[in-house]
Amino acid sequence: MDSDDERKRTEQLTTAPKSGPEDAAPRIEVSETAEGTKRIDVRDDAAFRPGRGADADAG
Repeated sequence: MDSDDERKRTEQLTTAPKSGPEDAAPRIEVSETAEGTKRIDVRDDAAFRPGRGADADAG
């Protein structure tokens, strides 16, 4: 991603009320094998992760 795209992404993710720089933090890592297969992983330090929340069973 070039710097202009990164700037636009950050602006878009931080313009909402109560948003902060952590909202624009990267959440995924993309890697590619020698054969050309792309792998997308959720970063270990991502603030929000896919899946059921801790309170999903409550209710």
